[in-house]
Order: sequence, then structure tokens, then C-alpha cells
Amino acid sequence: MRDLPRQLTESELAELLEGHTRLVEALASRRDPLGSADEVIGELSEEAKLEALNAHPAIGARMLSARSAAEQGSDDDPQTLAELERLNREYEERFGFRFVVFVNRRPKREIVPILRERLRRSREEELETALLELVAIAEDRWRRS
Repeated sequence: MRDLPRQLTESELAELLEGHTRLVEALASRRDPLGSADEVIGELSEEAKLEALNAHPAIGARMLSARSAAEQGSDDDPQTLAELERLNREYEERFGFRFVVFVNRRPKREIVPILRERLRRSREEELETALLELVAIAEDRWRRS
């Protein structure tokens, strides 16, 4: 496992965060991008925050980056995938952005109750949580690469 870097390129950050977004651009200008992510996120507009979240693939999606596919595992139970698809759709309709969770190599069936629980929260709470999860994913990806 690697320590968090003091500097990352925009391309490296885009890989860790699933796309070239305004968040990635802002982080790339920092000496300690992942260490200052909370501060950078606090300075972003809501539109830029949503862009970063929506760049991330949905849990259970069929088209995933290699990293996301490895992290989400191969739990392809049709009932679980159907429930995730339904809950993801409900989440996006309710909050207006993609559900992001640090899967941490758990099977998809373990994510279903987390998604149900997070649907009960306020939009403000959920936006904050989703962004924290996004950073946790990026940090874990860096350490494991």
C-alpha cells in the first residue's frame, strides 16, 4: 500500500475520481490534493459537486471502469441487481445526483440496505456524505495502486 501523495496529475486524479471534472481540476492545482479534498470541495459550487458525483458509475451498473468493476465484485444475483437499479433510480430522483458509496470490496447485496438507509436522509446530509465517500474511494484507489 502506498502513502497518499503530495502531488498528483490531473490525469491521475481523473482516474481516481472517474472523470475530468472541476473537482479534479481544482485538486490538481494543490500540493496535497487528496489531503486537501475537503477544503477544495467546500469551495466548489453545487453544480461542480454534482458533476463530480455524477461522473461516478452507479452501483450495479453494467458499464464500469476496470477499477469500479473490481471494487464492486461479481455479485450478479438478478434480484440484487434489480433492487439496486430500482433504488439507484429512486435515489437520483429524490436527490438529483448519483448514489456514491465506498464499497470497499463488499458484495452488492451488502450495499442494498445502505442505499435504503441513505434514502431516508436529507438532501444536504446526503450530498455531504456522497462527497466524503467519493474522496474515500479515491484515497483507497491510490493506496491500492
